Amino acid sequence: MAKTSDEKSSPLPEPQKQAPIGPVRVFRDTVFTSRTLILPSGACLAVAKGQARAFDDEQYQYLDAHTDFERLTE
Repeated sequence: MAKTSDEKSSPLPEPQKQAPIGPVRVFRDTVFTSRTLILPSGACLAVAKGQARAFDDEQYQYLDAHTDFERLTE
């Protein structure tokens, strides 16, 4: 069906601005090789092959404060 000239097209939504992503920080899980962590904000963080990766400050602070995790240095 063709559009008629009286139909209005909706404008495209503005893209959301996202904070720049810093370097990924890797932590070793000293207890489990696989699990899902629920952060205080409700976000999920996966542990796979005994490692968790922090992509933002909230994830980094959570893993850094958790006694089951130790930060890996490259």
